[in-house]
Amino acid sequence: MGVEEEFLLLDPETGRVVPGAEAVRGRVRGPIATRLVPELTRFQVESNTEVHTDLHHLGDDLLELRRAAAAAAAQSGLGLVACGTALSGNGGVPPLSRSPRYHDIAREFRAVIRGQGVCGCHVHIGMDDHEEAVQVSNHARPWLPVLLALTVNSPIADELDTGYASWRTMLIGRWPSAEPSPFFHSFAHYESLVAGLRASGAIMDRGMVYWLIRISDHVPTLEFRAADVCATVGETVLLAALVRALAATALLDVREGRAAPQIDQTLLRAAYWRAARDGMEGHGLDLLTGSRVPAWRLVRGLLDRIRPSLVATGDLRMVTAALDAIRRGGSGAARQRAVYLRRRHLPDVARLLIEQTVAAPGRRAL
Repeated sequence: MGVEEEFLLLDPETGRVVPGAEAVRGRVRGPIATRLVPELTRFQVESNTEVHTDLHHLGDDLLELRRAAAAAAAQSGLGLVACGTALSGNGGVPPLSRSPRYHDIAREFRAVIRGQGVCGCHVHIGMDDHEEAVQVSNHARPWLPVLLALTVNSPIADELDTGYASWRTMLIGRWPSAEPSPFFHSFAHYESLVAGLRASGAIMDRGMVYWLIRISDHVPTLEFRAADVCATVGETVLLAALVRALAATALLDVREGRAAPQIDQTLLRAAYWRAARDGMEGHGLDLLTGSRVPAWRLVRGLLDRIRPSLVATGDLRMVTAALDAIRRGGSGAARQRAVYLRRRHLPDVARLLIEQTVAAPGRRAL
């Protein structure tokens, strides 16, 4: 498995995003510099981990990348934050990175580009058989809302408490292909849908297939894209553990001939919207029963579903402890909102985010 994380650069004194990505990346030295890459805007930095099989090593890698980027940002007087949306300064067309592709996208999709520059976390699971990969996607897609609810980390945007736990989800949903993954009958069906998106102009290339589970276009993996960038390294490791166990459970189902539940796309979108609104502090839609239930009940359902896979990898105790920590301390969105509501002062939130971003697993900024 491997993880991509996207971060924002901001002014710690105001909380406003600052287009300093080129200077920040230029300050990073050594081999790690090649794993900090440009993103859509000049106030974002993306990190790419190495390939890992051990979650502890993954956590070490994530922390090293975050701390290297944060140290470089500090040298420029900036803060690096793991946050899904800009607290301030991104209400219009964002300052785009130099890549001609990004400028082509902005021209083609017009006002959709306004307010973009959001930050997610993408978990890649090694899987080079495309037929199996699309079937794994079918089995995993009902759990996408739960993965989002656990990682919500973008309640504030453009100096406004949006009332959502993941406003990033609402912003990225403007793109034509940004939706929960469809139910695929085969890899040929997957490819036919991609071809149709290209023919319509809804995507310009395969990199714009923004399904929440997709076959990567550059590495032999199945990529899970539902999550906001996680506030802490510990929460990113939790997400990776859940995704790996979910993929392993689904792969076993595929190989043993168990059919995937054919969840209606409209209901899956509704459940995903609910997760974006409430996160872990409200309710979610149980897609198997059609009833609205407390979000934590859905988490228990996911844990029951993937428990054998977590036991097999030795990850169950870590996952249980990490979930307990979220239950006690709140989601990333809840922690942001709690700090903001004390006196509605964005620099307070910026300070929290800066501290959380580089905190070692097991430690959380107060």
